[in-house]
Amino acid sequence: MFLNLPKDPVMLLSVINTKLRDRYPSLDALCDDLGADRAEIAERLGMIDYVYDAGRNQFV
Repeated sequence: MFLNLPKDPVMLLSVINTKLRDRYPSLDALCDDLGADRAEIAERLGMIDYVYDAGRNQFV
């Protein structure tokens, strides 16, 4: 479930990385707070060849 997150992968990338940078210490914390599905986010961003880097706390 993406709630109010964009469906377009490029827009989603921008929103998620901004939220990770500004508010959340990890992707898990973001997903818990927003009620989002981590696997769906990773799959959607994987479609444009981005993967989550926990050390950088962003999709790269």
